[in-house]
Amino acid sequence: MATAGTDHLTGIGARAIPEFDGVHDVWPRGERLRAVREAAAAYKERFKAQGRVRAVKSVDIAAAPYPVKYAFHDAVSVPTLPLISMINRMIVVQYDDFDGRARTLVFEPTVPDGSAEAPFYRNLQKLTDKVPGGKLLERMVLRYYAEPGDVLRRLGLTPDDIDFCTFDHLHVQDPRMILGSTEVIEGEPAPREPLFGGARMLVHSRELATLQSLHPMQWAWYVDGGLGGVDPSRFLTFDGDIELGPGVALLWTPGHTDGNHSLVLNTPDGVWVSSENGIALDNWQPELSRIPGVRRYHEAFGREICPNANTLEDSLDQYDSMVKEKTLADRCEADPRWLQILPSTELAPWKRFWPVVPTYVHGGIAYGEIKGGRR
Repeated sequence: MATAGTDHLTGIGARAIPEFDGVHDVWPRGERLRAVREAAAAYKERFKAQGRVRAVKSVDIAAAPYPVKYAFHDAVSVPTLPLISMINRMIVVQYDDFDGRARTLVFEPTVPDGSAEAPFYRNLQKLTDKVPGGKLLERMVLRYYAEPGDVLRRLGLTPDDIDFCTFDHLHVQDPRMILGSTEVIEGEPAPREPLFGGARMLVHSRELATLQSLHPMQWAWYVDGGLGGVDPSRFLTFDGDIELGPGVALLWTPGHTDGNHSLVLNTPDGVWVSSENGIALDNWQPELSRIPGVRRYHEAFGREICPNANTLEDSLDQYDSMVKEKTLADRCEADPRWLQILPSTELAPWKRFWPVVPTYVHGGIAYGEIKGGRR
């Protein structure tokens, strides 16, 4: 695999972020949290001074079911439906790299057919098919808005306009659906072609290594076999934290998975952060939450976050990472109580799931004009 060391970062007009060097190794853990917070504050000042992205646009892809007990670390304190829906959003970012080249990045281009093959969702589908009323429940929690290729056309882009794609982590993602494969996926008539032409997938080295060798505690959330027939050169792996150009960075935020990373953008309204460490602003700001039990979780345990907890590979790291995200994000102009954090997969604000509905929703992000033919 191509690893984004100094040479590889230079080759794509990107660079490492020195402010975070060593902070995830600080010991003991209380000191590590303090170091992460201080490094994030220091980096934010420099990040904002460097400039902004050219344009950014988010588009809803699909809504899929998710257990309430995972969404808020089992904090919800009243009887509810066992499942809620999360909406996946694809974000298209246009920026200039540090060499002045026009770039287009696609964040979270989920292909629903691939996600359905993750063992968790495959098993959930089998259960839904068996139980009385299962089809009605399925209609309540599933909704399809657009495929990633449709989104490109809607925005006036072609596959050849895309330089890079990335996911914050590879849970329920099938790289074959994005990068193409020389092998025929079961149930399909021919090998998949790349979705974004010659674009390469930026992925943290630890996240790709996880998919290459799954632990039983990780297995249910990854698409086993998702690397079959994929050209290894299509991956561009990196370690730690990197900035792709003025106004756009990928920050390593481990915990939810070992290789989780967050998209950070500087816009005319300030800094936005996107990841799936939480599925609603309530996860990052539980003190403001109206979801029963979430504010109590904050008060009872003295925790400033309430994690999305389907996999607790390292809950302390995830805590620190969410603090890192909170420190980077600016306040929302429409309601300054809330931070500009856009969950990469967000709790649907549908009344059918009351009272497990987000207390505040940004509803997406859009700045500037996405343009084709910039390369």
